Amino acid sequence: MHIVDLIAKKRDGKVLSKNEIEFIIKGYTEGKIPDYQISALLMAIYFQNMNDEESTYLALAMRDSGDSIDLSEITGIKVDKHSTGGVGDKVTLVLGPLLASLGVKFAKMSGRGLGHTGGTIDKLESIPGYKVVLPVEQFIQQVKDIGIAIVGQSGDVSPADKKLYALRDVTATVDTIPLIASSIMSKKLASGADAIVLDVKVGHGAFMKTEEEAVKLAELMVSIGKLAGKKMTAILTGMDEPLGHKIGNALEVYEAIETLNGQGPSDLVEVTIEIGAHLLLDAQIETDFETAKVRLEEALQNGTAYAKFLELVEAQGGDTSSLDNPSLLLSKNTIPVLSEKEGFIMDIDAMDIGKAAMRLGAGRETKEDTVYLDVGLDLHKKIGSHVKKGDVIATLYVRDKGIEEAKELILDSMTIGKEEKKIVLIKQTIK
Repeated sequence: MHIVDLIAKKRDGKVLSKNEIEFIIKGYTEGKIPDYQISALLMAIYFQNMNDEESTYLALAMRDSGDSIDLSEITGIKVDKHSTGGVGDKVTLVLGPLLASLGVKFAKMSGRGLGHTGGTIDKLESIPGYKVVLPVEQFIQQVKDIGIAIVGQSGDVSPADKKLYALRDVTATVDTIPLIASSIMSKKLASGADAIVLDVKVGHGAFMKTEEEAVKLAELMVSIGKLAGKKMTAILTGMDEPLGHKIGNALEVYEAIETLNGQGPSDLVEVTIEIGAHLLLDAQIETDFETAKVRLEEALQNGTAYAKFLELVEAQGGDTSSLDNPSLLLSKNTIPVLSEKEGFIMDIDAMDIGKAAMRLGAGRETKEDTVYLDVGLDLHKKIGSHVKKGDVIATLYVRDKGIEEAKELILDSMTIGKEEKKIVLIKQTIK
């Protein structure tokens, strides 16, 4: 087998076999195939696409390039979820404890944020003492003991994906649905869960800007997971405005705590309950979708979900007393952003809101950037809200950078007009 022949094969629109894809990934991971040849192959894939089987073989080959987590010693059906990334998306912080409080085994390996999206691990690190790195044995034991563990992704999970992604980033081949799907699913398949729900974001603040693109990605990821023997569901959720009100690491922990105590924003609760109901059915805890939703809502209201969150934080070394007053985790320096117009908020560019938080230091523009865990913003007004000139539409939690730029981004993000607009949050479910 020769890589030149395989590049030509894909260039001509032909289908690569399982053995050929395994040969490519193994050779590239081991340094036997150089970057320039893989770059040519990536461009051929960009123009010629891949079918579902090729994408599945690619995901499996990247999974097998490193370590996979074996969760078989944990009894029951293990579940996981993945979000394609959005602004203010703290669903994992609420969903994990919520499901675990109802007997579901939630074994989660999460990533850090890059760009306008915040990473779950960055958020959890805003809790003093919380350990995001655990030995695999301890990770498994904790799920056995309390039903939940949320840790950072191991450096040995899907190393081929890390190499390929870095190359895609500099060859203008990131925006390719088969490569996006294979990248995401290689890590999900390596994480060992039996059932996975994918939260595919669509809108201004999402990677997928149109519903058509999001459906293609969701269908392909579901197909890859099913071909690999997993229970799969994807839901398309709107990201034309941030999820919830608080954006920034400690701020999102604060809002997660509010939600776990039955006082969360309605959009965050809606998405969490929707994903949770699918996973309760997949875990065979419930057999009826609507009944599952009721049970989840009850667990948010009666304190059992928050009790499980405290159990998670304590198990991973976090200081639970710091959560008694989570406002203490936030920057003490706050600045209001005042509306310059009167009317209804008809649209919000969620990407600009995410950029505003990033400029304040809540996110990374490069992997080397330092993240300030205590900064961000609280968005008081959202689509459908009526505002008057001079109303406080957001509060910035700041240090010493990006303040004026963040203000400008927030004001520019909002379209204010005469019509009251409502948005549909849950757009489609794909199984």
